[in-house]
Amino acid sequence: MASCTVQKPLYSWEKYEKASYAYLKNSDDESTQNLIENYEKIIDQQSGTRNVPPPGICADYAFVLLEMGKTDKGKELLQREIELYPESRIFIERILKMLDR
Repeated sequence: MASCTVQKPLYSWEKYEKASYAYLKNSDDESTQNLIENYEKIIDQQSGTRNVPPPGICADYAFVLLEMGKTDKGKELLQREIELYPESRIFIERILKMLDR
C-alpha cells in the first residue's frame, strides 16, 4: 500500500522554471521582477519535506541581485547558501573573495 501514496517532494520549486526561462529570454524589468518574486517565494515559503530552499536557489538569487548592484543582499544570500549547503563553501567563498576585491 505504501507504493500507492504520493510522496511530498524534498523541495518546492513553484514557478521557477517558467520565471527563469522568461528572465533568460527577455532580460527585461518585468521578467527580472517576476524572477525575484519567485526566488523570494521559494526561499521564504518552502513547502517541501526538508523545509529549506532547494540547493543553489540562494546563490542564483544572489547573482541576480549582484547584477542589479545590490551587493550586500547578494552577499547575504551567498552566505545563506553556505549555511544551508556546506558543500558549496569552496565555490561560494571564491565568489565572495572576488566581490571583495
